[in-house]
Amino acid sequence: MNSEHGVEFFPTIMNIGRFLALAAGLGLTMNAFAHETSAPAAAARMAAAAGTFLQSLAPEQHRKATFVFKDDERFDWHYVPRQRAGLALKDMTADQRRLARAFLENALSAGGYRKASAIMALEAVLREIETFNWLGRDPQKYYFSFFGSPSTTATWGWRFEGHHLSLNVTIVKGHLLAAAPRFLGANPATIPDGALAGQRALSLEEDLARALVQSLDRIQREKAVFRQRAFRDIVTGAQREVQPLAPVGIPASELNRDQRNRLIQLIDEYIQAMPAEIARPRMTAIRKMGWGQIYFGWAGALEAGQPHYYRIQGPSFIVEYDNVQNEANHIHTVWRDFEGDFGRDLLREHYARDHR
Repeated sequence: MNSEHGVEFFPTIMNIGRFLALAAGLGLTMNAFAHETSAPAAAARMAAAAGTFLQSLAPEQHRKATFVFKDDERFDWHYVPRQRAGLALKDMTADQRRLARAFLENALSAGGYRKASAIMALEAVLREIETFNWLGRDPQKYYFSFFGSPSTTATWGWRFEGHHLSLNVTIVKGHLLAAAPRFLGANPATIPDGALAGQRALSLEEDLARALVQSLDRIQREKAVFRQRAFRDIVTGAQREVQPLAPVGIPASELNRDQRNRLIQLIDEYIQAMPAEIARPRMTAIRKMGWGQIYFGWAGALEAGQPHYYRIQGPSFIVEYDNVQNEANHIHTVWRDFEGDFGRDLLREHYARDHR
C-alpha cells in the first residue's frame, strides 16, 4: 500500500469506487443524533480510542491536536477547503493513522466510517479531473481536534474536519452526547467519466427526496415546492448558532402513509451512521414531535441533473441539502440542532445543576 497517498487510512482514486458503491448500495450516511442521548457505552468507546490515539503522538503533534474545552476554536467549523487547526492525517505516521482510523471506527457505525472515507477520497478524484490544483486537493488534509481530555466521567469533545466533511461531537459528563453541526458534501456528486464514471457518494440523499416530491399530487406539490429557483448553497451556511427558519413546504401531517414513510426513510438516511444506541433514540424523538410540526420543502427543478434544494425542519432540528454548483453536480448537506449544536443545551443544564 502506498503510504504517500494515505491508503492505510482512506481510499485513493484507485479504490474509491469500492467505497462509494458500498456506501451508496447499503444506504448508509452520516448523521447528527439526539442531543439528549445518553449513551455511556458509545461515549466510553470514544474516550478509550481517543486516549490511545493521543498517547501515540509526539509532543508537537499533541500540541496541535489538543485544546482546552472552552477554546473558541471548538466553534470554528466549516466545509470549504481551507487551512484548519488540529493535526492533519498527512502529518501522522502510518501507525498513528491506524489509531486515528480506530478512533473513527469506534465513534461511527461501520456505514458511517465508509461514508466519511468515500467523501474524503473524492479529493483524489478532484485532483485528477481539475485542470489546476491550487486548492491542494488531498485526501490527507483532514484534521483531528480534541477539546478537553477524553474521559468517561468529564466533559470533552472532538472534531474531524476537512473539505466537505465536518463532524462535531460533544460528550457531557462522560455519557450525554451531541453531534451537531454535521456536514457532508460530495464533489463531484456523480463522477463524470473514467473508470469510476457514475459513482455517487451521496446518492440516497438525492434520490429519496426526489422520489418523495415526485410522489406528491398537484395540491401537495404546490405547497411543497416553495421556490422555483434553488438556493446556491445551504441557507444556514457555517454559522456557529442557528435559529429556526420560517417553516416552508408541506407539513408531514398532509402526506399520505406511503409519502410519510418516504420522509421517514429520508430522515433516517441522515441518522443511521452512528452506533445503534445513539441513532435509535434520535428517530424515536423525531417521531414523537408530531407530524404537523415537521415540514418538507423543495426548491428548484424536480428533474435529475437540474439545480435543486430541499429542507426538512422540525421543532428542534433542520436538515438542508443543495445540489446547484458545477451544473448541479456538487452536493452539500447539513444537520443542525437549534438548541443542541455543540452540546449547548446539555452544557447549559449541566452548569446550572453544578451551580445549584
